Amino acid sequence: MFKTFIAGIFLGLVGAGALTYSVPAVDLHREPSLITVQANGGNSEIFRIDLPRDRILVGLVGTDNALPAGLEWPGDELFGNLQAEIFKVRDRNDVVIGVASRLANVSEETGPFIEWVLHLPARGTVYLQMDLAASAEGHRNGRMLAGTRDFETLSGTVRERFITEIGNEDFAAGERIELITALIGPLADEE
Repeated sequence: MFKTFIAGIFLGLVGAGALTYSVPAVDLHREPSLITVQANGGNSEIFRIDLPRDRILVGLVGTDNALPAGLEWPGDELFGNLQAEIFKVRDRNDVVIGVASRLANVSEETGPFIEWVLHLPARGTVYLQMDLAASAEGHRNGRMLAGTRDFETLSGTVRERFITEIGNEDFAAGERIELITALIGPLADEE
């Protein structure tokens, strides 16, 4: 009787394992990366944030349009000038592929900064630091400081553009932020 019980447990575990292998409980979908190869051997990718639909959180002292509604941002001296935002990130095909956070501070006490963190669950995380002043063309330049997984060995630059689209009867007016990365991997060792 005991041997039959043990055999039943063993066959049940084997059957459950075979069923899980043949019919996975979770089938994760990964969007293909939309990367453009550059002439210098690096790659370029455009990440889009459509405003206001992709905005998840806005943290800023004294704002009337906090998101989510009713959010009270700390008003003490440390966080007084800090602005935090969280967005959905889309690729060129308008598919959500991750999230991004943007921190900006103009306080001289902590030092002014603008930083982005892009998290793409299928690929990794990128930490970007932007220049404070916009360029003559109206965009802001920056550089990649760190990355994980697919971005770990890469280095490069980023450009932040704020675009306002003028609508017509077929296309509604809108605003978006584009982050255009230009990343390159380390040079391979010669053999």
